[in-house]
Amino acid sequence: MDLKLFGEVFVTLLVIVDPPGMMPIFLALTGPLPARDRHRAAWQAVALALGVIVIFAVAGQTLLDYLHVDLPALQAAGGLLLVLVALELLTGKADDPSQQVTSNIALVPLGTPLLAGPGAIVATMLFVQQADGAGQFSAIAAAIVAVMLAVWIVLRFSGGIVKVLRPGGIEVLTRIAGLLLAAIAVQLIADAVAAFVTQYANMS
Repeated sequence: MDLKLFGEVFVTLLVIVDPPGMMPIFLALTGPLPARDRHRAAWQAVALALGVIVIFAVAGQTLLDYLHVDLPALQAAGGLLLVLVALELLTGKADDPSQQVTSNIALVPLGTPLLAGPGAIVATMLFVQQADGAGQFSAIAAAIVAVMLAVWIVLRFSGGIVKVLRPGGIEVLTRIAGLLLAAIAVQLIADAVAAFVTQYANMS
């Protein structure tokens, strides 16, 4: 296995996924839930993110070409999805645990587009396209699994923070997470628009 490539992929994906930065958003979405549901949401989100990244690593470019979808379009779609979630956090609609279904939270927005977002997908696709030989492909696969394992550990053991924050602290954290999520969403959409402008400017 190519250990140098393993290190590059691991660090790149870890920075993009940003487990510590993901924690406040995870706590804001799952804070009102029982500990068991929160733990289930953590592994469901990581499992989905791993599946999405692997699928795009193996057949991402073929899939996008078949659907006639550019990567910036995928990025903009992820941004719009995050805007909706951010609005729920900011307006307090996400605070009522009776309105939340654990699997839904785990799949959207945690699994995708937060963990398996455009950045992670594009980075993985580029690494796979540049790889040559079984050693490099196995290094990429091992790095992806290692990053997802790190994310799961951070999310799984975030329950201690919930006990410290109490309901009032979680409510404040929810509003802050909503603001951060809105900023991430706007940045995704802005980057997608810039990519479209550059792409069509080069074509003309």
